[in-house]
Amino acid sequence: MPANYFDKGESICLSHLLAGVDCYACGMTRSVMHLIHFDFSTAWNFNPLGFVVLPLLVLYWLKLVLQGFGVRILKWF
Repeated sequence: MPANYFDKGESICLSHLLAGVDCYACGMTRSVMHLIHFDFSTAWNFNPLGFVVLPLLVLYWLKLVLQGFGVRILKWF
């Protein structure tokens, strides 16, 4: 998918629709999508927390894949 696939369209966030206030997750999908495409400035503009969420998602995905092969890493995670 292209980096700007999710950039257009209406927000479906209830906080944004009902109160007009952006929540902490507003723009997270767009931010992570731009991070995957190495577009850091646009990702930061959509949601700076994407820089924390994406590495955690990658680590969790890696854990699940390795568990499928019977390898256990990071006992605390």
